[in-house]
Amino acid sequence: MWDKKFRDELEYRRQAALSGGGEKRIEIQHKKGKLTARERLQYLFDQDSFVEVNTLVEAQDSGFGMNQKRIPGDGVVIGYGTIHGRVVYASAQDFTVIGGTLGEYHSKKICHIMDMALQMKAPYICINDSGGARIEEGISSLDGYSGIFYRNTKASGIIPQISVILGPCAGGACYSPAITDFIFMSRTSANMFITGPVVVKAVVGEEISAEELGGADVHASKSGVVHFVFDDDKACLDGVKRLLSYLPENCDEKPPLVVGKAKDESYRLEEIVPDNQRIPYDMKQVIECIVDTNSFFEVQAEFAGNIVVGFARIDGETVGIVGNNPQGGMAGSLDIDSSEKAARFVRFCDCFNVPLLTLVDVPGFFPGRVQEHGGIIRRGAKLLYAYAEATVPKVTLILRKAYGGAYIAMNSKGMGADIVFAWPIAETAVMGAEGAVDIIYRKRIEASDHPEAERTKLIAEYEARFMTPYIAAERGYIDEVILPEETRNKIRSAFEALRLKDRKAAGYRNHGNMPL
Repeated sequence: MWDKKFRDELEYRRQAALSGGGEKRIEIQHKKGKLTARERLQYLFDQDSFVEVNTLVEAQDSGFGMNQKRIPGDGVVIGYGTIHGRVVYASAQDFTVIGGTLGEYHSKKICHIMDMALQMKAPYICINDSGGARIEEGISSLDGYSGIFYRNTKASGIIPQISVILGPCAGGACYSPAITDFIFMSRTSANMFITGPVVVKAVVGEEISAEELGGADVHASKSGVVHFVFDDDKACLDGVKRLLSYLPENCDEKPPLVVGKAKDESYRLEEIVPDNQRIPYDMKQVIECIVDTNSFFEVQAEFAGNIVVGFARIDGETVGIVGNNPQGGMAGSLDIDSSEKAARFVRFCDCFNVPLLTLVDVPGFFPGRVQEHGGIIRRGAKLLYAYAEATVPKVTLILRKAYGGAYIAMNSKGMGADIVFAWPIAETAVMGAEGAVDIIYRKRIEASDHPEAERTKLIAEYEARFMTPYIAAERGYIDEVILPEETRNKIRSAFEALRLKDRKAAGYRNHGNMPL
């Protein structure tokens, strides 16, 4: 039998690691409405499945009193386990240990688990709750961030990467979440900013609170940095688990089949979508009629409401949905924010074998000086590029209008859509009838004895001649004109026909030069 001292020493070291920063700091964490790092991981992973690694790693720098602050684990918990029965790797910063600050060995632990995730081709989740770079370790802590950013970039498009902000995330620490695929954020305790309120006041003289500068609601609705916002730790982690249920483990696999309720409510579509092009409606109601019951999971719900993106299921199969929303602002037209929001989502779906359904009701790109000076040409081109580059099955439905360059950008036939449907009320044209008539027939209208009556007559003639889906269908730009009640079945059968689509690239290249 071994001497008892060996077991005792191991138990002592294990207990020291599990205790984190001690009872007092754990109590403070709880009073803030936050779970500890290990409590978060236990809640996130399937019961008893999480396996911690590098438990006893400690900081090695002894300067500035660091030899008195060393705690096994060095302020971050890493490991692997299962979520929905599938392997996932994760790291969770422990704010009770030196404020969760990132030092040399703290970062080495994170890099180690990221390497494992990439080698095993399994999703990686990073839970952020940190005071930032550990000042006592100087350049070593900064170099630690670079190692993390490098791995985020190398893993991009190979495995899903999810960041969960459940505490402070400041300075360079923000850039790892920014590189990952999705960011979750808690309203209760989280904030993100490159420079905090103190620095902002010192440099530019502006007084602003941490919440106003980088709170969850700010990033969800104004900056567009965050994809999902929930009220607290557990709600965020539930959201992560739901998101993973739509995603494959890596780029070589397809999303999992999740059988649920598949009620077809296409009969309601004619009631939801008016044939009057000027009356708005909520595209989310349209989506709910087409997809499996309660399966739509919206992404960036509070940002750029003129476009809707998210995951859903049709007969249990994951699809990514992009749809203009006439009720969400700007009559559903495309602007800088909506173009970038949709482009990023399209590219993610293409990375991970998620078929794309595009629902079109767009009057054009939103006009004006703000948009032009803000770079709508360059930034709107991102959506064109994303759709043209995507090789997953792509199905498009034109509900009402599809005008001008926005018609092209919303996954038109010429941009690579595999199958394009349109309803009988759909209009595809360079612009609306009124604008076209005002340009083409300006002189004729001005010379008329009754200009308003002449204009009304010309608009009606133009609509009858050009503003129907049948012209596009005659030329093959639309594959089939369908009735609203046929919508779900037509879309479902289209994706079924495209299930084995060959996605091989036409020619080799390192990568294209996307208009960033």
